[in-house]
Amino acid sequence: MRIERDSNGDFILESSELAERFGLSLADLRRHMRHGSVVSSVEIGTAEHEGTKRVSLRLGNRVWQAVLNDENEVQQEQLTILRGKLSGRYPR
Repeated sequence: MRIERDSNGDFILESSELAERFGLSLADLRRHMRHGSVVSSVEIGTAEHEGTKRVSLRLGNRVWQAVLNDENEVQQEQLTILRGKLSGRYPR
């Protein structure tokens, strides 16, 4: 996957590829996006990670992350399923 940047420097990701990463149809991903359910962030690498960026997209309990090189090419990616918090009580 290659991630483009627009004239403002914003990252542009291919919707069909993201839908595949999240295990959704394109229509379902677009519905989630319209409802504001997809949250994104970008972290810029410093020190030994200089020149890299980490793009993260969260949808519910799923987080997709990609580390990009200075050419905005994905060097590694992963999808993590977040677990719910325990209430502190255990069944007897």
